[in-house]
Amino acid sequence: MPHPLSRAVAGVLHTRAAVLLAVASAALPAFADDRPEDAPAAGLEAMAATTLDSVVVSAQKRETNLQETPISVSVVGAEALADRHAISLASLADGSVPSLRVAPFATRSSALNIGMRGIGASGDANQPARDAGVGVYVDGVFLGRSQGLGMALYDVERIEVLKGPQGTLFGRNTEGGAISVITRQPTGEFGLKATAGVSNYGGYNAGAHLDLPRVGDFSFKLDGVLDSRGGTTDNPMRGQRDFNAYDKRGLRFTTLWQPSADFQATYAYDYSYDATTPYHAQLLVAGPYASQAQREGASTRRRDGSIFGGPQEDSVGKTDGHLLVMDWMLSDTLQLKSISSYRELRQSQFDQGLVDAISTFAPNGEFGRYSLAQLWQHQYSEELQLIGNTDTLEYAVGAFYYKEAVADNAQTPNTLRWNADGSGYTVINAPLDLGKVRIDRASKAWTDSLGIFGQATWTPASFDRLHLTAGGRWTRDKKEGVLRTLNDAPSDLGFDDKWSRFDPMVNIAYDLGREVMAYLRYSTGFKAGGANSRSFSYRAFAPEEVSAFELGLKSQFWDNRARLNLALFDSRIKNKQMDFYLPLAPGQSRTVSDTTNATTTGTSRGAEVELNIVPLDYLTLSLNYAYTDIGALQAPNPYVEGNPVVTVLPLYAPKNAGSLAVDYLMPLGAAALKFHVDGNWSDGFYTSEIEQTLTDSSFVVNARVALIDVPLNGTGATAEFALWSRNLLDEQHLFYKSSSTSLGTYGIFNDPRTFGAEISIRF
Repeated sequence: MPHPLSRAVAGVLHTRAAVLLAVASAALPAFADDRPEDAPAAGLEAMAATTLDSVVVSAQKRETNLQETPISVSVVGAEALADRHAISLASLADGSVPSLRVAPFATRSSALNIGMRGIGASGDANQPARDAGVGVYVDGVFLGRSQGLGMALYDVERIEVLKGPQGTLFGRNTEGGAISVITRQPTGEFGLKATAGVSNYGGYNAGAHLDLPRVGDFSFKLDGVLDSRGGTTDNPMRGQRDFNAYDKRGLRFTTLWQPSADFQATYAYDYSYDATTPYHAQLLVAGPYASQAQREGASTRRRDGSIFGGPQEDSVGKTDGHLLVMDWMLSDTLQLKSISSYRELRQSQFDQGLVDAISTFAPNGEFGRYSLAQLWQHQYSEELQLIGNTDTLEYAVGAFYYKEAVADNAQTPNTLRWNADGSGYTVINAPLDLGKVRIDRASKAWTDSLGIFGQATWTPASFDRLHLTAGGRWTRDKKEGVLRTLNDAPSDLGFDDKWSRFDPMVNIAYDLGREVMAYLRYSTGFKAGGANSRSFSYRAFAPEEVSAFELGLKSQFWDNRARLNLALFDSRIKNKQMDFYLPLAPGQSRTVSDTTNATTTGTSRGAEVELNIVPLDYLTLSLNYAYTDIGALQAPNPYVEGNPVVTVLPLYAPKNAGSLAVDYLMPLGAAALKFHVDGNWSDGFYTSEIEQTLTDSSFVVNARVALIDVPLNGTGATAEFALWSRNLLDEQHLFYKSSSTSLGTYGIFNDPRTFGAEISIRF
């Protein structure tokens, strides 16, 4: 029988045309800023554009060169984020990292559903007792909820996308991978970058990043960001917010204390405000219970406005947190590090985005389901790391503790009423008094997680081309929850469960040459168990587990003008958590779902290609391509008599996806013109585990042109003037699609073309 990796290779060969197209471009370039203080800015930018810069990552708890790190990692640097006008993690939904899928939970952009290599995303991680399968970290701190992930990014140095299970060093809920956001730290020298801009749909943005001169042993940094935009889909009801609008703001204060060469401590406090309105779910094909207005308004092209108008206010997320990082250099070869964090999250939900899609006609009947929810969360985490090395050994050992409490409630009042023949409607329940609206459900969950981990890499002194790495992590998860309210009545349903497991990792890397490395890696990870608060039973389900082999090649050649990284992966998915939904009957407003574990083992196999090349001075071409072949699973359906086993489909797993970027720098004396364009394509994918409905394939182009490093009055200050566009060609595709025999077919379109101008001044 052929080895699974052989079958993966064969699958890739069947898509050789797509791969050949993909190898023409590459992952986003990361231009390092290593210029001396007295060097002409644009001159060194031009020098950097003649070769590829080395990329630093911290995927192994220490800073290493990307090309010397035997794991599949994609890095999106600060410059790449600016080129794409990326303002939050949600901006990565454009496909800049093809094996990474980022999407809002249904219509709600305040919560992100994240998957990697077809693993990790779920039908509904928007609940207190449920977890996501891709871990998100900011400066080493794990963020426990999918809510709040859409907040504005601060002064980001880079985003590392670690692919495949990261159960050893990153721990719980990293079965699909991990996203690690690293921000810029205080420099101890005065510096200011201020940015302001405007865009269509009434958008504007501003940001300031201020470094203050060192005072004694202390350095300080202050970051402030603001991004706001009006809705892209009109709400016909006067005085109400349009759909798909946002207002993101944030402040972060960081202080660095360095009393000696052997010790430093960093304290940071951040606060974010993220107000959004939902995406508009558009009716594509009207069902048998649709009104005349719905049948006339249904369209497979993006509408400018909703068919019905209804009450819509902002969903507001507020997050704040404290971070304390302490570093001791115990010796030249041994470092002790502590990462302590406390964070709070408050998220409201006002979602009228489905007003066209799931409204059914009944004479004088109510419709216009308004999905309301409130969520509160606080978490505490502590991680200790002991990082050291000898002549032949590099190692990291540590412990991690995480404690979380989270609660929510849900209400679904109707806000509109049909007239007798469906030719019109009136507004009811407005203004809305939440205290008089029945509570469909309310729940609370508590989590305690403890992990002990270690990893070591041995490079034999007599054979330094070989690197043998082994590691493991023991985790004990304890989770309990209570469904306090069910259908506006007190409930005593609850669960109390705990799980422990060991996640091993083995990696063999071999240097084929000075700048060529091959590696074979085996790793495991898991997603914690929990319970579904939308169900009538609130029964516990088991953890989801993933084990994976990865075969990779990393190379850099042509005098550092070209970089080619390849990876083949073969993953096994066990006990996958599957969501089943009780179909909405006409006039029903509450969504009921339940979660079971799959009875079969799934597979995810594929290949990834990343190529960066500088074919001519100042010109950089980049490609990132992913091929994923993920199989269906089987799970018992709790809503059919006898609980028959049915086939369920993978989520957010396009078979082919890629990103091509072109960057060109044109020196103009002390300044320079920088041109950027990227194109991102993807096959369709499933967004429901039980509906065999594919989304559209997509091709989205982003572009930016900037006049950079313009000297200002000989003071050393420089200015930058930029024009940008996301979805430059105004391409339309459905990134969410659902079909129902009674409601019809509906979906959510991607953002229309947005564009703007901004100016930055750097001192």
